[in-house]
Amino acid sequence: MSFMQVVDLKVHYPIRGGFFNSIIDWVYAIDGIDMELEKGKTYGLVGESGCGKSTTGKAIIGLEKITSGKIFFEGEDVTKERKSRTSHFHREVQMIFQDSHSSLNPRKQIRDILAEPIRNFLNLTPHEERKKIDELLEIVGLPSESKEKYPHEFSGGQKQRINIARALATNPKLIIADEPVSALDLSVQAQVLNFMKDVQKKFGLTYLFISHDLGVVKHMCDYIYIMYKGRFVECGTKKDIYENPKHLYTKRLLASIPSLIPVGREKRKQARQEFEKVYEQHIHKAFDENGRVFDLIPISNTHYVSAASAKEVV
Repeated sequence: MSFMQVVDLKVHYPIRGGFFNSIIDWVYAIDGIDMELEKGKTYGLVGESGCGKSTTGKAIIGLEKITSGKIFFEGEDVTKERKSRTSHFHREVQMIFQDSHSSLNPRKQIRDILAEPIRNFLNLTPHEERKKIDELLEIVGLPSESKEKYPHEFSGGQKQRINIARALATNPKLIIADEPVSALDLSVQAQVLNFMKDVQKKFGLTYLFISHDLGVVKHMCDYIYIMYKGRFVECGTKKDIYENPKHLYTKRLLASIPSLIPVGREKRKQARQEFEKVYEQHIHKAFDENGRVFDLIPISNTHYVSAASAKEVV
């Protein structure tokens, strides 16, 4: 059973202009999305840059002001509560940001960075706090003496481990990971991703994994949401999306996944170029007369596709 529901979430930004700086139009960053998250699973939120996926994560946790919609956590409406930095919701929901360097205060030692959420949400004695910090560093595979250092003394992968440790400090139930490995080398990416899966298994965490890399998402996620221009165009289990994609945009994303196998490289390149022509010819069918992505239509118990009608789903 889902423990978090996002209902008809919208984030619209005004465009101002004219002599009186009045609102002349809107940017529909998120334009009515619904999500359900279950405990212990990983959900992928995938799309190209600018599609609204990072805005979705920030809106859920309270870093973006929502225009309308509701967020329910464990059966309670937390839409207003998420604005309070000291609320119970913020103890249970944490975020890992894309830039592992800028998300750490360069003027603070690691012990103070990890202590901040502990002091905000947990009523621990100084001795218990020090013990908790040592436990967090042990969980992420860093030595205890790391707490005396500053962020610039660590590599990119180590910084992201520190960010994960900070996210785990309040014993959360949900972690929103906004492209946590996109700035890391490939070998380090694999280490951090495998580490995140180990931590999830140990603590029963739920992840909302935001990424533009379908290869990474396939490795991490149980259920996937495909986002395009502020709306979901397709969502389903990993098997639904990778083995039976229905929407043209989803097929385009899957076709763009690079292959390391040299044999047949030219043939795959030609196939991508041909598909790109088909995409340009038919993508306009994904929108209604107002330029809005169509609503989702169920094609199975787990698989939903955006279309004008069920007949449009091939």
